[in-house]
Amino acid sequence: MTASDLGRLARAALLVPFPGPTAPRWVLDHLERGLGGVTLFAINGNVPGNTALAALTAELRKAGDPVITIDEEGGDVTRLAHTTGSPYPGNAALGAVDDPELTRRVHRSLGAELAGVGVNLNFAPSVDVNTADDNPVIGTRAFGSDPVLVARHAAAATAGLQEAGVAACAKHFPGHGATREDSHLSVPIVDADLELLDRRELVPFRAAIEAGVKAVMTAHLNVPAITDGQPATLSHAAITGLLRGRLGHDGVVVTDALDMRGASGEIGIPEAAVRALNAGADLLCLGSQEYEDSVRAILDAIVAAVRSGRLAEERLAEAAERTERLKAWLAPGGAGTVDAAVGMEAARRAVRLSGELPEAGSPLVIELHAPGNIAVGPVPWGLGPWLPAADLVRVDGDPVDPADLLERANGRPLVLVVRDAHRDAGQRELVSTLLAGRSDAVVVEMGLPVWRPESAGFIATYGAAYANGRAAAELLGLAGE
Repeated sequence: MTASDLGRLARAALLVPFPGPTAPRWVLDHLERGLGGVTLFAINGNVPGNTALAALTAELRKAGDPVITIDEEGGDVTRLAHTTGSPYPGNAALGAVDDPELTRRVHRSLGAELAGVGVNLNFAPSVDVNTADDNPVIGTRAFGSDPVLVARHAAAATAGLQEAGVAACAKHFPGHGATREDSHLSVPIVDADLELLDRRELVPFRAAIEAGVKAVMTAHLNVPAITDGQPATLSHAAITGLLRGRLGHDGVVVTDALDMRGASGEIGIPEAAVRALNAGADLLCLGSQEYEDSVRAILDAIVAAVRSGRLAEERLAEAAERTERLKAWLAPGGAGTVDAAVGMEAARRAVRLSGELPEAGSPLVIELHAPGNIAVGPVPWGLGPWLPAADLVRVDGDPVDPADLLERANGRPLVLVVRDAHRDAGQRELVSTLLAGRSDAVVVEMGLPVWRPESAGFIATYGAAYANGRAAAELLGLAGE
């Protein structure tokens, strides 16, 4: 094999990021020489708006035949709507409704939006079974904690996206729902044997595979029973043995971002890339900041591994062949239609009210902002879009005097908005103090409703997307239907 041929095979395994709303020359050069594709990031300025994004993806296609990927789950994790919040509720809300046809419609519409701007592989759905309430990275991104429920929605979401001509990617294999650590920051351990995995984590992956999912994303999780003490992304037993052999997935295997500490924190990204390919991965998502110099170092490491015999040339060729099969499926283009109403329909069906709402009047709304996670990013949320500025108080972590807040609410209804309060002791303490002075207050939980305080009314939205916020605002009389 010539150096040019080997370089082309190595490039075919990479999904590279880049800064800005237009493709740099180095990206176009790599595309002309066989680059597998790109990953678009809102934080990189790749998603300035739908018109500009469509122009960007068209520019990329002129240079090559790329897989163009994005992390668009809907709900709390959105890139297309990163400046406003998603018009689609996320998985927790869809799981609360538990209507697989609705889940299919939501994802078909979301897929149509992606196809319309030229994205052809979506890093969704998340099919993790969220069994740990204090999970710092999944939470509302999961359909729920029941493997069978998650499985039926995993299949429905997969079908919806792929009916729109966009490849779905079930994640995070073998399942991130039982963790209490974030793999962006460390290597979480899932203490489960194969029998437990079979009846819990793997159930939704089987359903997605049976539904024809085109790709599966690996997680940087140490599952000692199957991964031999290393992250699943780097484990031959996890990818080739379990995912391909036991579960029968013959589509593309994509890694979660290799810049995450769970994958490369101890060994570096070039070495992680080689190990992931050896384990059976086909496409390597590099992360958001791995630009030209990093890409060159990764390519050099892959080529050197082949020449030294550490990485079989056949393994690299197999990965490229799977990606080519994916591209052949993508070739006809999108076939879906955006359903502008389905997002609000789903959010309204998901919202839950218990207790009593405040009497008619202009409420004071106090929003307690908990820190988000890296996957969600800085996306706006809350009831602000439906309130005058004078009716909204945001508590962002600085010390506040509950007596001052209660004084501001004197003579008017009081609404307290939280997000995953079960994970934030400060939120719970402040809410409890305010409720001691205003037992008639209403609490709106825009994360998972694990903690339920003694309030007059309690609204659970199962997510903090724009659609979830509007559904809560409608209940409170702040927004007309």
